[in-house]
Amino acid sequence: MKITFLGAAGEVTGSQHLIETSHRRILLDCGFFQGRRAESRKKNETFHCDPKNLDAVVLSHAHIDHCGNLPQLYSKGFRGPVFCTDATADIAEIMLMDSAKIQREDAKYLSRKLEGDHPPIDPLYTEKDVKGLVSNFEPCSFSEWYQLCDNDEVRLRFHRAGHVLGSAIVELELKDGTEHKRVVFSGDLGRRGMPLLRDPDPVEGADVLICESTYGSRVHPPPQDIKSQLKKIIGECFVKGGRVIIPAFSFGRTQQIVYYLNELTNSGELNCLPMFLDSPLASRLTNVFRRYNHTLDADVQETLKNDDDPFGFECLTEIENQQQSIELNKRRGTFVVIAASGMCENGRVVHHLKQALPHEKNTVVLMGYQAPHTTGREIAERKERVRIFGRDVPVRANVVQLEGLSAHADIVDFKWWFEESTKRGHFGKVFLVHGEPDSAQALATTIRDYCDEDPIIPAFGESFEI
Repeated sequence: MKITFLGAAGEVTGSQHLIETSHRRILLDCGFFQGRRAESRKKNETFHCDPKNLDAVVLSHAHIDHCGNLPQLYSKGFRGPVFCTDATADIAEIMLMDSAKIQREDAKYLSRKLEGDHPPIDPLYTEKDVKGLVSNFEPCSFSEWYQLCDNDEVRLRFHRAGHVLGSAIVELELKDGTEHKRVVFSGDLGRRGMPLLRDPDPVEGADVLICESTYGSRVHPPPQDIKSQLKKIIGECFVKGGRVIIPAFSFGRTQQIVYYLNELTNSGELNCLPMFLDSPLASRLTNVFRRYNHTLDADVQETLKNDDDPFGFECLTEIENQQQSIELNKRRGTFVVIAASGMCENGRVVHHLKQALPHEKNTVVLMGYQAPHTTGREIAERKERVRIFGRDVPVRANVVQLEGLSAHADIVDFKWWFEESTKRGHFGKVFLVHGEPDSAQALATTIRDYCDEDPIIPAFGESFEI
């Protein structure tokens, strides 16, 4: 058996790992590399394996850096099954359709910008490619074994990863000649005790473990009482007569915020003032959360005893079109807007920030990490002005940054998961991926005692015979 690391090796994005036996070629994830435009385009448009010769893809979850390049794989000839959990299948279809739209608009913009003799720029894939790919999804339940092919050479099952809705740890049993190997791929491992999702499942060890290491050198701040802080922030803004703008990622973070606001209004701790979810993508994804209410954690199950919709309440309005979004900017009095994107770089939230930032009565709530060189980072640093739509906008609004909702395991979570998993079995070879070198090295040092051999940090394109 051979494993080749074709993405997220020595870096955080573009998850893609190829497993080859004497008869089968299986790709774990097929994600987009996310970074600067030119570099991303170059990396994403080329595959380092032949899509036509792949037998199957196994998808850990529906974040774009794990699933985003699947439609291009299809467009270049892949016609095999894509195994994933039921929820991941539903979410990935929505995310990939949105990605195809962005591809189309991006290609159109670049073609206009690069006029002259420059060849036309095509999107990496289209909505038609997404539809073709989705028809090959093989949705699976957690904890059940599935045959990958028509014989007994490969079978798989999914365990809960606790990262986002539908996210899974992948377990593969492979027969290669006379040898049998168990391979576990962590996908993105989640944290314990986070809202909405059940905790990650330990596994029973493995001959080979491919494990992410995004925050392998970090201890997250403890989860703050986000619900109480939202109550305080909105209450103070109500007294001033201002608006509250919450930039949030459409998948995961938005649903957490809406869930907290639902609880606050249900309990009477927060007056039923106007609140708006201004993100069509987030609204579509929230409907998926509704369909999978029964899979969420014990707190949600308790809420469902008295509330049949934890993600909707009387004073929450989901904005349906651009005109309604524009009208919000003319609204007076206190109201709350939740809109993408989480780092304030694009999407409808940018328009709301342009209106809100110059006025002291307003509040901007940043949820979690803001990457360098983003508008969100500049707002978090309380710059006097930020550049929005080519204009300098003064930052006079109150800015609050709430921490503790990261969906990624930190070093404490990793140690717990390795301890619990090795009580049930052992780990042979361990490969650390999906992390910057410092994070991967720190995790390697921490988990060395739980592995039969020193963990390996593979380079891009590196292959290993098992």
